[in-house]
Amino acid sequence: MKQKLKIGRGFTLVELLVVIVIIAALAGLTAPMVIRQRKKADQTEAVNNAKQIGLAMFEFENAYGTFPDTATGTQVTANTGSTLTFAGGASNDFFRQLIAAEISQSEAMFYAKTNYTKKPDNVYNTQTTALGAGEVGFGYIMNGANAFSTAGNPSRPIVAAALAGTTTPATDGTFDLDIYDAKAVVLRVDNSVQSLNVLKSTKKAQMGTKTLLDTGVDTVWGDGVTPTMMAPTPK
Repeated sequence: MKQKLKIGRGFTLVELLVVIVIIAALAGLTAPMVIRQRKKADQTEAVNNAKQIGLAMFEFENAYGTFPDTATGTQVTANTGSTLTFAGGASNDFFRQLIAAEISQSEAMFYAKTNYTKKPDNVYNTQTTALGAGEVGFGYIMNGANAFSTAGNPSRPIVAAALAGTTTPATDGTFDLDIYDAKAVVLRVDNSVQSLNVLKSTKKAQMGTKTLLDTGVDTVWGDGVTPTMMAPTPK
């Protein structure tokens, strides 16, 4: 007695198209969630790194009296014999003092995801390799050409990311709306780190009824202070 072989029926073209449409629809629904989680992870990394910078800044102030500026750079060279120099107006130049003073043993904590950064290579034995172009993602806030210290208002911001710009980071207190999903990561003098809302209309970080670099009455800066954003050197 002969048995008939059962031949399985394959998918028809219509069925395959239906499956493809369903997969595409699911991908469309989940993609925004994945992107949002990626941005949140980048923001969390910036928050953690800002805290590390804050601890290093406190240790530096204990040794040199203030946070890094041009004057402390001269002291660092005299005290350590470091061949690294600190001339220039970029945040890289001032943060480099933390490495030269042997307070920071890694470039990693100066990284924050932006359009103009790259992952640090942790090579910092020469002027060109120590916190080189693109290895710093944070802006550094100074009082004109002078550094702030813990003697001032503890709520004053001293480090911030991610500044607006693609190839040239902004110095006007504007932030990228996309990198951290309309948030600015800000380190304060008291070593607290906050994620401030960035206003879509101005791209500036909101602090109460004011924005980050606003001065005068009812601001963390008060009068007689000139908060100046020193931007990082882009890659």
